[in-house]
Amino acid sequence: MTTPSLPVQAPSVQNRLLRALPSEVLGPMLPLLEEVPLAAGERVVTAGEPIPHAWFFESGLASVMLHTTERGSYETLVVGRDGMVSTALVLGVEHMPVDVEVRVPGTALRIGAGALRQAMAQSGVLREVLMRYVQVSMLWMSQMALSNRRHRIEERLAHWLLLATDRIDGSEIVMTHEALAQVLGTHRPGITVALHELERAEMIATRRGQITVTDRPRLIRAAGESYGLAEAEYKRLIGPFA
Repeated sequence: MTTPSLPVQAPSVQNRLLRALPSEVLGPMLPLLEEVPLAAGERVVTAGEPIPHAWFFESGLASVMLHTTERGSYETLVVGRDGMVSTALVLGVEHMPVDVEVRVPGTALRIGAGALRQAMAQSGVLREVLMRYVQVSMLWMSQMALSNRRHRIEERLAHWLLLATDRIDGSEIVMTHEALAQVLGTHRPGITVALHELERAEMIATRRGQITVTDRPRLIRAAGESYGLAEAEYKRLIGPFA
C-alpha cells in the first residue's frame, strides 16, 4: 500500500536546503515533492540496494549507519531538516553501503531519484546548493570520526545531543538508551553512565525515554572541538541553520 501524499506549498516548507533555493527554482520542484510521514525505526535507504527516492526532511531525525563485521554499527551522519538523503544521488551514485534509519519520527518531502537528477540538470542553483550540502556533510562526518576516536563517551554524547537539538524544535529528545547506544556504537551501560554524568553536571535532565538539554552553552564546551566547525560552514555555504 502506498503512503498517501499531501500537496506541498512553498510557505510551509521547513527543509533548510529547499528554503535556500530561490522561488524560481523551488516553484517547479513543488509538484514533484510529496509529503510522507516517517515512523521511528523506518528505513528509507537500504545498504546495497537502489535508492529510488531522495528525502528532504521536514521534521524528525535520521541516522546514516555504517555496518561492519568486526566492530558493529556506527552512525556517520545525523540528518534532519538541515539536509537530505541520500547524498549519493547528488553525486550520481545509485546505491551506497549504508542504511538510513529514522530515529525521531517526523515527515519528509520525497522526490523520485530520476526527477531529482532532471531538476539538477535543469538548475545550476539547485545543483550548487546540494553539492554544498555534500561538502558540509563530509565535514560533519569528519568531526564525528574525530569525536569517536579521541573523545570519551560523555563528550561524544554531548556532541550527539547538540546535533539532535539543532535539527528539532525545542530541547527535548525522545530516545531510548538502546537507540543512543546504537548510534554511538557503544554499550547501553556506558550510555547510562554518560547520561548520569551530564545530568550531574546540570547540562541535561532525563526521565524514562526522554532527554532535555538544560544548559546548551556548557554542553557545547563539553563536546569540545568536535562541534561548531561544520555548523559554521553550513551557515556560510547554504544559509540559516536553525
